[in-house]
Amino acid sequence: MKVLVPVKRVIDYNVKVRVKADQSGVDLANVKMSMNPFDEIAVEEAIRLKEKGVVTEIVVVSIGVKQAQETLRTALAMGADRAILIEAADTVQTDIEPLAVAKLLAAVVREEAPGLVLCGKQAIDNDMNATGQMLSALLGWSQGTFASALAVAGETATITREVDGGLQTISLKLPAVVTVDLRLNEPRYASLPNIMKAKAKPMAMKTAADYGVDVTPRLTVLKTVEPAGRKAGVKVASVDELVAKLKDEAGVI
Repeated sequence: MKVLVPVKRVIDYNVKVRVKADQSGVDLANVKMSMNPFDEIAVEEAIRLKEKGVVTEIVVVSIGVKQAQETLRTALAMGADRAILIEAADTVQTDIEPLAVAKLLAAVVREEAPGLVLCGKQAIDNDMNATGQMLSALLGWSQGTFASALAVAGETATITREVDGGLQTISLKLPAVVTVDLRLNEPRYASLPNIMKAKAKPMAMKTAADYGVDVTPRLTVLKTVEPAGRKAGVKVASVDELVAKLKDEAGVI
């Protein structure tokens, strides 16, 4: 079975994000970029499935700027077999919206015919949590979201997903789209020999026009601001005082 794993190039999660002075967006100049952590978990899970003999080929795909080649090489160094880069933006300031990404991925799926699509539940830059669900709808495939455990046997995938009330286990008929959560696994580090080998692995270069998809933004960012600073905490002398403050000052009860 072939597995397709979409990966996104985002600001590294260790970097402190800065808002532009004109509040038009996030400052991406001279900022370290890396693979979206949720996508990295998806790549790791695909590799583990291959090590178990369930998967025969892992294809990673990224949609965005030319620099996303670095992100794809990281996935190849981890253990993916080949990569596809779809250039859909000229500048890193342009973020391709989830619907356009889903349409491009749907075109890639029809071309590659994988049995499973593994993707991160969301990207840490826009936190939209929409691409996987949209892709499932466009393909008419089964979907499992927020997977914290995954098992594939025959034509069935069993996932455990985190919901508000606890854990839910569901069975999906393949082919399916599964979005993964942080607790699914811990991604491996790419070794130096594998990093060198990744340079020789195939990477197809495509454009959005090759798939006939219009990536023109439908949304307009009006303003971007930093979160308000947290107020200093206070100490209370008794439970009664705590309840009074929560009720009268915080208004939470």
